[in-house]
Amino acid sequence: MARKTVLVCDSCGKEVGEGRGAILRLTYSDARRGAKAADLCDDCAGTMPGRAAARRGRRPKTAA
Repeated sequence: MARKTVLVCDSCGKEVGEGRGAILRLTYSDARRGAKAADLCDDCAGTMPGRAAARRGRRPKTAA
């Protein structure tokens, strides 16, 4: 028997489609408090406050 994991948005309660959505991870500056994570749909993730984080690693070469 196969099992299917259904992802539900923690903010609005809608079902998140396959390959969609985001995980919001909140880490406290005080390490003893740990961290929290929330599963979000595309609509809720777009309305969350914050700024885009820089991608890590070397920049890809540009095609000449």
